Amino acid sequence: MQRDYDLFEQFPDGSPMWRGRAAGIPEVRRQLSELSQKTRNECFAMHLATKEVVARVNVGRSRPEIEKRIVCQIAYDHAIATERTDVLRAKGYEVVTIIGNEAAKLVLDLCPGWNLFIVGHCGPNEAREEIVSWLKTKFPAVPILALNPPTTLVLHGADYNVKHDDKLWLPLVARALGRPSAA
Repeated sequence: MQRDYDLFEQFPDGSPMWRGRAAGIPEVRRQLSELSQKTRNECFAMHLATKEVVARVNVGRSRPEIEKRIVCQIAYDHAIATERTDVLRAKGYEVVTIIGNEAAKLVLDLCPGWNLFIVGHCGPNEAREEIVSWLKTKFPAVPILALNPPTTLVLHGADYNVKHDDKLWLPLVARALGRPSAA
């Protein structure tokens, strides 16, 4: 089942303007690529029902004075992803949430300005190891935080490994991004 996403252009004053709708991640990629050629403003795709931002383009162009810390989480469960997005946003991080490896591969290169990748704990270890390997190849300088289920201690290739527990992984996000830990 493909989700519908709404596309927005965000102006320098922070106000968004709706620019269309896309059905599925491949169409999001196509339309955002076209939109990014027509404007220098930041543009993004959002699933309105969950408020999940799944892709951004032209990040930082419209507001260069603001240093954004953009966290991309690759999740395997919508409900947990939404919950984790809310926690990260409450701490002041910009978050892009992508469900599954194939969607991640389609949209991640739209925005080269990632500061951290978080790989969720609900997917099979083979899928999680595959995306870590792919991320390291495409974005070698960007740290990867693996949130692990109780049965997995280490996800090979990740820079940080921790159990999926807010008390444990949130301080690692701050450290990976070079920020003091916000309690």
